[in-house]
This record gives sequence, structure tokens and C-alpha cells, in this order.
Amino acid sequence: MQALANTTKKATNITLSSDVLTEARALGINISQSCDQFLRELVRNERERRWQQDNADFIAAYNQTVADEGLPLDSWRSF
Repeated sequence: MQALANTTKKATNITLSSDVLTEARALGINISQSCDQFLRELVRNERERRWQQDNADFIAAYNQTVADEGLPLDSWRSF
């Protein structure tokens, strides 16, 4: 995600609902910054969702191992 934060900006055209755009402008909301932040969050969430989906089998197997055998080194925990 750090790579996205350091990229240069590029002009683009988007279509927004006119009522929302008018209201946002009236409230002094920076449209470009708001869209960039929201899209950045969508990208982060989608990457996380795909990672979880791609690793679901491993996660399920690991969780089953922990359920069956306990955590590694669990007998040495002092808390």
C-alpha cells in the first residue's frame, strides 16, 4: 500500500451525481482528495479480501491445527 501513497497524481474524468457534487462544493469538500481517499480505501479493502480468499485454505488448515494441537510453544507461555 505504501507504493500507492507515493505515486504521482494523474488527471481523470469521472461522472458524479450532480446533487451530491453541488452539495459537496457548497460544503467546501475537496472532491479530488475525497475521491482519491475513498478509492484508496476501496483498493486496500479489495486487496485484503482477495488475500483472504487466496489464502483461505491455508488459514482454515492452520486454525484446525491450532484447535487440534494448541498453539506452538503454548506449554511455555507464562500468561
